[in-house]
This record gives sequence, C-alpha cells and structure tokens, in this order.
Amino acid sequence: MTRNNETLQVVVGSAVLLLLVFTVIFLYSRDRFADVSDSYRITATFNRVDGLVGGAEVHLGGVRVGSVVQQSLGEDYRATVVLELAPEVKLPLDTSAAIHTDGLFGDKHIILEPGGEEKMIAPGGRIDYTQDSMVVEELLELIIAQGKARLAKGGNQNSSE
Repeated sequence: MTRNNETLQVVVGSAVLLLLVFTVIFLYSRDRFADVSDSYRITATFNRVDGLVGGAEVHLGGVRVGSVVQQSLGEDYRATVVLELAPEVKLPLDTSAAIHTDGLFGDKHIILEPGGEEKMIAPGGRIDYTQDSMVVEELLELIIAQGKARLAKGGNQNSSE
C-alpha cells in the first residue's frame, strides 16, 4: 500500500468512528434536549417497586408519555414514585398505574390506564389505584409449587387404583 492509501484509510476510519460516537450521543440524550418546561409531575404509591429505576418510561395506550423522576420510601413504608408527564396528557382522577416488565427479564416501566372520571388529576396530584411490581422469582416459585402439587395429586390417584 502507498502512504496516500494508508492516510485515506485512517481519515475515513476516523470519520466513521466520530460519526458513530455522535450518533450514540444523540440517541442517548435526545430526550434530554426536549422542552420539558411545560411537563408536570404527579405521584403514585406502591407497596413494592422492585427493579423500577429513575428514568423508567411511563406509557399510556402503548405510547411513551413520561418518565419516573424520583422514588422515595414513605412513613408508611410504601414506595412513592414521582412521574413527570407530557403537558398534553390529562388523566382522570380514577386513573390506575401498574408496574410492568418488558418480556420476562426486561426493563420495568409504568403503564397508565385512564378511568372514566370527568375530573382530571391536577399537577402535583396523585394516582390512588396502583398495581405493584411482579417479582419474577416469586412467580416462578408459584408455578413450580403448583406443578409439584399437581404431580403429587396425580401420583396419589395412580397409586390408589
């Protein structure tokens, strides 16, 4: 190879690498550049929020409408979660919030289900109806226990015949 080819390859490789770095930075931080000055916050209280982290997405009808901005433990030992929502999202007073998982071991997020109430939750308000995070380990233990119970029941029936 000639020196010009080597220089050209280094320049092209550097440009591609730089473009890749800027693309990753843009994709990672694009939500941070959005105008959130009109967004508002509400709270929801859960018995457990296992695996839910700050920045987790909040969905309504399958569309991202906000994110989790804070979690704290209340005096009643329940987890209080602060949600920041887009200004155009208006939620009825009887809206419910549930913590879901993407797939079996994916990230946790909150799904909002609006109710039928005509009055809306005001900024700084709270969601009263919540469903806690499902712990996969507990679910698997329950499934295994039920399977063992069925096997034991089936084994007892076969031995008595």
